[in-house]
Amino acid sequence: MNVDRQTYFLLGDLISNVGVGMLAGAVCALLVGVQWNMFVAMLIGMPIGMAVAFFAGSLVFFRFFGLIEVMVQTMWTGMLAGMFVAMAAAMGPWTVGAGATFGGLIGVVVFTGIYLLNQRISGPVEPA
Repeated sequence: MNVDRQTYFLLGDLISNVGVGMLAGAVCALLVGVQWNMFVAMLIGMPIGMAVAFFAGSLVFFRFFGLIEVMVQTMWTGMLAGMFVAMAAAMGPWTVGAGATFGGLIGVVVFTGIYLLNQRISGPVEPA
């Protein structure tokens, strides 16, 4: 794989993770309120985030960056962003913007973690 294609897919993974994280965080911040039980909010936030990841990925990102490559990362991002933002929104009031920001940050963390694990498993990739 040449360097340009590798950069394209790396940026695509980053953009898809941040986008899904922001969308999942915003949806969970919008739906979950302080009257919710924190544990129930976490259990509800996880499938909400995964559904957001599935629909956002299938409508936008899969076509350009590949199904499997994007699906694994965005499902992790959606699940974690949904869980964490929903739990936080159950503990105290969260705005949609705060949920989106925190979800985007989770997307960056998931992207970085999966990239580093992939490097560790496959070794450094030399440009063709």
